[in-house]
Amino acid sequence: MKRLNPFKLIKNTLKWIVVAFFASTILSVVMFRFLPVWVTPLMVIRCYEQLKEGRDLKLSHHWVSLSEISPSLPVAVIASEDAKFNDHHGFDYEAIEHAAKRNREHPEKRKLGASTISQQTAKNVFLWPGRSWVRKGFEVYFTTLIELLWSKQRIMEVYLNSIEMGEGIYGAQAVAEEHFDKDAKDLTRRECALIAATLPNPRKFSSKSPSSYMLKRQSRILKEMKYVGEFPMK
Repeated sequence: MKRLNPFKLIKNTLKWIVVAFFASTILSVVMFRFLPVWVTPLMVIRCYEQLKEGRDLKLSHHWVSLSEISPSLPVAVIASEDAKFNDHHGFDYEAIEHAAKRNREHPEKRKLGASTISQQTAKNVFLWPGRSWVRKGFEVYFTTLIELLWSKQRIMEVYLNSIEMGEGIYGAQAVAEEHFDKDAKDLTRRECALIAATLPNPRKFSSKSPSSYMLKRQSRILKEMKYVGEFPMK
């Protein structure tokens, strides 16, 4: 009987693991190009945290198409989160360089991020929260995939449906219902700017009962929205 070569067995096993990884991840990205994202890893994690802490379980999430969202909301999040969204291919290298320099020169301050809307979408849909280099590497990989396989409109649609917008609230329709008692398509320009103002920390900042700091951010975002122009909804 021919003896098995353990090194060859390990090599073949690793090869099939790599093939399975790329096949499954590419397939999932292609699938979500067309299908709604009903649940994300963050939603599951937040539900677990609520149960662990003995709080009431809350998960408000209602998927709607981009055409059913106020056209002012994409403009507001671009103005607030990613001014170069329409032009970059997933990464804003100038923002990354600026954030790295600032964090290096002022380590005592809160870390400045430079994630684009594409990166945030990849993280929300396919990954878990965290700052490890492994997770960051996966984020780069999935961001590249969605930029290659999805349109900017699809990235924005998934982002606006999956982003955390309050305690147990995910997406434009849910926050519109919970905080403004209306549908996402009926949100005003000012309400969209206020929602965008909360995104750096939506569990700390509220678009339902905004602080004076939030109102200042809202005002700044409204001014910056003038320079963004209309977002192509189709």
